Amino acid sequence: MKKKILVLCGGISKERLISLDTGKQVFNELKKNGYRTKISEPNNNLLKNIKSFKPNIIFNALHGQYGEDGYIQSILETQKIPYTHSGILASSIAMDKELSKKIFLKNKILTPKYIKFDFLKPIKNIIKEIDKKLKFPVVIKPINEGSSVHVYICIKKDFIKNLKKLNIYKQILIEEFIEGREIQVAVMGQKALGTIELKPKRKFYDYEAKYSSNAKTKHIIPVDLSKKDLIKIEDIANKAHQIVGCRGVSRSDFKYHKGKFYLLEINTQPGMTKLSLVPEIASHKGITFIKLIEWILKDASINR
Repeated sequence: MKKKILVLCGGISKERLISLDTGKQVFNELKKNGYRTKISEPNNNLLKNIKSFKPNIIFNALHGQYGEDGYIQSILETQKIPYTHSGILASSIAMDKELSKKIFLKNKILTPKYIKFDFLKPIKNIIKEIDKKLKFPVVIKPINEGSSVHVYICIKKDFIKNLKKLNIYKQILIEEFIEGREIQVAVMGQKALGTIELKPKRKFYDYEAKYSSNAKTKHIIPVDLSKKDLIKIEDIANKAHQIVGCRGVSRSDFKYHKGKFYLLEINTQPGMTKLSLVPEIASHKGITFIKLIEWILKDASINR
């Protein structure tokens, strides 16, 4: 008899709609293939739903804060039920863009230079610091959001205006802008699954480019890289996956400029929507959507 799977999705992060889409598609695929499935939100009824449904595995389809930052993982650990994707520590490290950057640098992985900005400090001095340490244009982003939520590329004249849009956060990252190609690598367990290049019609691969069918971002597989460079970028992604302590699948986002690969971040719970990259990479490697989901479920069971 097929296992009982509880699909956890939704939540209260700014990526709620993406999570619901991921959860719905995973749920439908499992149901279509004979699994006993149920969808649950991470609300006050979660533990009640877990106890009444008695799942064999929980498929964590949450994205963003409280879903992939170690918070929900700490709750799931108390239930002694296998759950998919990374555990508490790896999730919290990967979600914290400053902490993950420090780990990348310590392990000799190239990543864009950055400044951490605290909104308790005066804004007037930050432009001088950027001119000294980074130069314009720069990228500003929250330290702990995903899906390029509230990410802006800024030249000097629009910097303050965009910076003020992020004052809902206590701290943000100001990062050097790396011109170049956008390349992403999926890792599955202990090895790289594959690589994809993105050519967005927009300024960069932002939230709109990721999730709007109207954005017309071009997905390129296979990527036009030499065999040596392809091995290099996939080795970096696999190294990042292992040093952060990821489990299951992850997706690492890179910029490629003048022969160098800059690791921007690692995603411990990549999306599973129709526009998501990991299922697309898997499909190119001959792995169907259901086979990818089943591998993730099996990995969760083995690695408890």
